[in-house]
Amino acid sequence: MEKSLQAIDFKQTAWKSCNYCSNYFFKTPREFIRHLRDKHCSVEGGSFVCQYGYNGVCSSLPLDGVSDEDYEAHLEKYHVSQSMKEVEDKWNIFSAAQNLPSVLYDPAKGRQSNIFTKKWGDSFTDRQPILASPHLPKIDWTHFEVYCRKVGKRFRRHTKINSTQQQQQQIQNHQNHNQSFQLRQQNDHTPSSLSPSSSISSLQILENSHFRNIDERLLNEATIRDIPQIFLKPDLDFSKPETFSLVFHGLNIINSDAEHEDLQEKLSHYLDIVEIQIAKQVSQKSSSFFHAMTSQDAIMEEMSKATVNVKKLREKLRHVDDTLVRQSLNIINCERVKTNKQMVLEKLKLMATVHQTQPMIQVLLGTQDYVAALDLISTTQEILAQELSTIHCFRHLPHELKELEKIIDKMLMTEFEKYTTSDLNRPLLETDSRVLDEDKLISIISGLLRKKNFSFIDLYKDEAIMTIRALIKQLVIEVIATSDAEICLTGSGEEAQSLSLQEWILLLDTATISLLKLLKRIRLIHDVMLHVTDSSAGKGMEEELAYLNDSETFLSMTDHNCIETKLTNMLQSVGNYCHERCANLVSNHSLEQYSGSLDEMEKLSQIVEEFCSGCEEVIGIKSIPLMTALKAQGNRFSQKFHAERKSKLNLLLDNERWKSAEVPGEIQKMVNHIAKGDFMWTKLDDHFNGPSIVTPMLMVDNEPYALVGSALILIKIVSEYCRCASHLPIIASQMSRNVVDLLRTFNSKCCQLVLGAGAVHVAGLKMITISNLALVSRALQLVLWLMPHIKNHFLKLDQNGSSTGNLMGWTTVEKDFISHIKEVELKMLSIVGQLVNSQLNNWEARPPIPSQSFRNISRHFVKLHEAIAQVLPTEQIHGVFRIVHKNFKDKLREQLVRNNIVNNGTPQHGTVISELTFYLETLRTLKAMPANELSDETMEDIWIKF
Repeated sequence: MEKSLQAIDFKQTAWKSCNYCSNYFFKTPREFIRHLRDKHCSVEGGSFVCQYGYNGVCSSLPLDGVSDEDYEAHLEKYHVSQSMKEVEDKWNIFSAAQNLPSVLYDPAKGRQSNIFTKKWGDSFTDRQPILASPHLPKIDWTHFEVYCRKVGKRFRRHTKINSTQQQQQQIQNHQNHNQSFQLRQQNDHTPSSLSPSSSISSLQILENSHFRNIDERLLNEATIRDIPQIFLKPDLDFSKPETFSLVFHGLNIINSDAEHEDLQEKLSHYLDIVEIQIAKQVSQKSSSFFHAMTSQDAIMEEMSKATVNVKKLREKLRHVDDTLVRQSLNIINCERVKTNKQMVLEKLKLMATVHQTQPMIQVLLGTQDYVAALDLISTTQEILAQELSTIHCFRHLPHELKELEKIIDKMLMTEFEKYTTSDLNRPLLETDSRVLDEDKLISIISGLLRKKNFSFIDLYKDEAIMTIRALIKQLVIEVIATSDAEICLTGSGEEAQSLSLQEWILLLDTATISLLKLLKRIRLIHDVMLHVTDSSAGKGMEEELAYLNDSETFLSMTDHNCIETKLTNMLQSVGNYCHERCANLVSNHSLEQYSGSLDEMEKLSQIVEEFCSGCEEVIGIKSIPLMTALKAQGNRFSQKFHAERKSKLNLLLDNERWKSAEVPGEIQKMVNHIAKGDFMWTKLDDHFNGPSIVTPMLMVDNEPYALVGSALILIKIVSEYCRCASHLPIIASQMSRNVVDLLRTFNSKCCQLVLGAGAVHVAGLKMITISNLALVSRALQLVLWLMPHIKNHFLKLDQNGSSTGNLMGWTTVEKDFISHIKEVELKMLSIVGQLVNSQLNNWEARPPIPSQSFRNISRHFVKLHEAIAQVLPTEQIHGVFRIVHKNFKDKLREQLVRNNIVNNGTPQHGTVISELTFYLETLRTLKAMPANELSDETMEDIWIKF
């Protein structure tokens, strides 16, 4: 009985834990072997005895012990390898032929509607018969008939031989039994003289008789190593053909009796070796046998006393158990039952709460608390997955909650779309500074953010764009309704070139005001969306967001940054779209056939600038399309403005008689304002200063200017350019280029008409006189005075630095005017020089004095002075006469050399001195040059010194 219990216990052991020691667990087999050595092994005289078993006795190792090497092999063979083998053979989930995932995800089944209502068991899957393979032939018993007939004969012959061998073996065993029986009888009759005890004497007699029957040679030389290893294996089984063939190698029917006897002797020899080894072990442990036999009686007496004590101890334990332990254990049991019931009660309460989830969700949706509804769904799903996963009645609830979550998502998008449509299409009011139904909007946006549904921003942008398109179309329809013309609309909502410019400006004004109000409303919605997003991400919890402080922060910073970017792009896209639609109203397609006045263009520019500044304040960036369209219209206006005034100037110059004109008082006042840098003056500004006074000359910085009429008109035209640029700063750079082109035209036209004598053919002048040249020079000088003031005016209007590129044009045209003035002076000097040269070429130093040549020269100088004295300033007159005087002396010096007249006091010399005295007196009378430059000594350089 004990052996059977030990066998059962041994089969249940495993090397990972000890069956007889508590709290011993091992990670590797080597740790288990070390534990067996330390706790379940005894060493007696160098022999190791295994005590790992029931009552400290191992059923697989002899009680007398083995060597260290044999003990190690014993542990690995019986306590480790067998345990590992049994553990490996233990059934687990991987031994199953079919598991739940393979059934649920069977691709051949498709989607099964009743998979969650089936009971798990052998009927969970559909049974289908396994069809026979078409690649294998059908095999029946007829295919084995030939084989059975062939093998049957051999089997019958083998059976006959086997029965004959068994009979011989039985006879041989019977003979060996008889011999051993006789030998035991002889040993029993041998007298005993070694031991006082009968049992010990018989053991010694058996040992002595056994050693007397063994060959001395085997006793001294044979060892266990001489036996083949096949006989030492624990799984030696002769029923296996391979084992039988190894032991009885070459044995068959045709072997002789001598060969059979040799095999029998060999096996007998192996048996004798084993008996010798057993005898040696018994002889070595004889003292232990003596000790065991002598102490057996004492052990039995102690066992009887121990049995009595155990009975008494059991009675006491039973009494203690009845009086003390059972009641305490009953209390513990009751406490455990109470705890279990409380757990069941909590579970039931949790189930009741989960059961009320769907009605509570309906209540929350009715109050538009979408975030709380979604949080409730999420919490319920977590509870179902973690704590109620084994409750059968809730098996369909997770799927229902998931579908309900999808419905809430659609509901949120629908509610947001309805809110957006109603908010964007309600009337635009001046006092519209609050969001419509702000609490409702916050609830919807919070729910959408909770669902990670960020597409509502794109939806709002599309709705805003549609609202802008409809608003502009409605405004166009209203303007058309007030117009008398028959107008048809295009597909985009704007009419095609049928409204007047005033109607277009009115339409643009109304559209910009309405769009700006709409943009402010969109900005309010944008701010609410951004605040809700900040709160959902745990940012911006200030006092103004106190109503969001209780909300859960469920957005990550990545999602927050993504939404913030989308909101910024949405606001900027809507603002840019407003600019694009307004730009269509100011585009070339809409206004190309109209030419507005300066006031109309100024009104248009004011509307656009106010709208652009308002949009920039709302969306935070500058939009380009509308300003580009305005600039295009301004450029067209400036081109037409410039073409009209350039044509007017050309016409004035063509009809100019190049005579000095009177200066109206308004021109004088205009120049006075220009000198102060003010180009915005008009004659309406000085209506309290009395009537305008006409003057013969224009006073510029206290310097008189005698000017032709076209030069005076040029001042007015240039002032108009400057005033236009001041009213329309957006085209200031274009106007600056136009002024440069106008001045260049004036310069080239004056050059053609005067220096090129074009006025003789165009204006009908007889000839170009010095007076004409002087007036041209003075007009050009006036333009040179105007240029710095004009340039500074445009530089002040330059907002983007675009006028800086026109400085090169101003520099170039200034150089052209200076060059032209020099050419005019050279032309005057060349005319006078030709007259002087012609007179000096005919002059001779002889009476009468003054000669006719010098009289003519003086007369020409008087005419020159009369021609330029009322036109050119004194310094310029002195300069002209200084050059004429120098040329006169050079020509006179040449004439004196030609006539061989020297400064030697001769009559010819006296004649020259008299002529020069007359000449100088004429210049002194005219005050053509300073007095110190007209002294007699200044004429000494006409004489050549030898």
